[in-house]
Amino acid sequence: MVLVAAYAATVEANVLDTVTPDFWIPAAALGLVFLGLHLVIRWLAPFADPALLPAVALLNGIGVGFLRRYDLAEAAPEQRETLGIFAGFGGQQLAWTLGAVVLAAGLLAVMRDHRSLSRYAYTLGLAGIVLVMIPAVLPARFSERNGAKLWIIVPGLGQIQPGEFAKLALLAFFAYYLVRKREVLSLASRRVLGVDFPRGRDLGPVLVVWLISLLVLVFEKDLGTSLLYFGMFVVTLYIATERVSWLLIGLILFFGGAYLAYVLGDTVGGPFANFYDRAQIWLDPFAEPYDRGYQLVQGLLTLGTGGLFGAGPGGGQPTLLPEVQTDFIFAGIGEEIGLFGLSALLVVYLLIVERGLRAALAVRDSFGKLLAGGLAFTLGLQVFVIVGGISKLIPLTGQTTPFLSAGGSSLMANWLLIAVLLRVSDGARRPVTGGGGPAARPSGGPPEQLHGAPTEVIRP
Repeated sequence: MVLVAAYAATVEANVLDTVTPDFWIPAAALGLVFLGLHLVIRWLAPFADPALLPAVALLNGIGVGFLRRYDLAEAAPEQRETLGIFAGFGGQQLAWTLGAVVLAAGLLAVMRDHRSLSRYAYTLGLAGIVLVMIPAVLPARFSERNGAKLWIIVPGLGQIQPGEFAKLALLAFFAYYLVRKREVLSLASRRVLGVDFPRGRDLGPVLVVWLISLLVLVFEKDLGTSLLYFGMFVVTLYIATERVSWLLIGLILFFGGAYLAYVLGDTVGGPFANFYDRAQIWLDPFAEPYDRGYQLVQGLLTLGTGGLFGAGPGGGQPTLLPEVQTDFIFAGIGEEIGLFGLSALLVVYLLIVERGLRAALAVRDSFGKLLAGGLAFTLGLQVFVIVGGISKLIPLTGQTTPFLSAGGSSLMANWLLIAVLLRVSDGARRPVTGGGGPAARPSGGPPEQLHGAPTEVIRP
């Protein structure tokens, strides 16, 4: 939070040519919120990984700081010095952070053992599918922004992105399902070039999720969301079976489906036309730099302007970049902190992912391994999808940057993700009983044996 306060002071020095006496208040408010969560974690999950909260707090704080910087740029010059701390996008993000942290603390209080999620696996799976499909069936005026149908828009009240919560529900279902079916899915039918491929009759679950991801691609008009859902299932499947063939099959199915949608968009049109248009913009955004390609072109120019070291906090021009507070916040920040600064932020994300994978390796039950591994990979994949979109590596997506972008649904869903990782890491780091016996489990948690699964014992 000291770093966040220094960032806020530098912004005001560059934008206002002075530093107001209140520059430190957002960082202090965030510090109190995160200190409260730290105390809750030490009480409810005392063995949880201590690196997760500081890393996420830094990203969240930088996001709030940049959104206030954007508010200062948007305000009239005579109003900037008197702009309230809780005004604009920055103030809203500060309030959403408080709500998200309280929600994460509540989840830790209710879920004393991550294995209790498996009891509601099928309910969570159904809820996840419903949340994914709601924007697709709603009229465009209630679900579409910037060509992607990912929202539930309530006129006069705001909007939520249900897919952010759907990924958590679906991952819990995937982890439970694959724990029960991993023995069957691990069976090989033939070996090709040193890779063991599964039996044809075992391809059913992958084909179903592939079909759902294609429906998301076509009807919600977003490649990133489709890739996110399908990718997290295939990787969770790989973690469960340790078969590289599932990764190869997943890549072939996804990119084959995306190419088929592109071809159909060019020849048939209809629901495939939007994806074709977005792919065309990605292939050559400078063909129409002031029309369809404007947002991507401005993003590339913004990153180019930032160079290696950036223009400094408050020294950029974020108002020239459409949707800089949500979809393109990584580019807006990049203009001011440069390639080195963006690399540092990516390393912080990488640290969170690595800690999640470490919890997955250390936890003693199979459900926890798949859940933590899937959550960590999903967070990393979402960052890849966003950074890939703004840097023209892949077509643009409607995804938000975790903990940085403005928006309550994204912030709350990602803090819930961190709460689950904290709970899993607490179970993983909790000391075992003496004599090489069974792992000690959290008080009040369910037994290791779930739905007939054999009890897992740590052997000396």
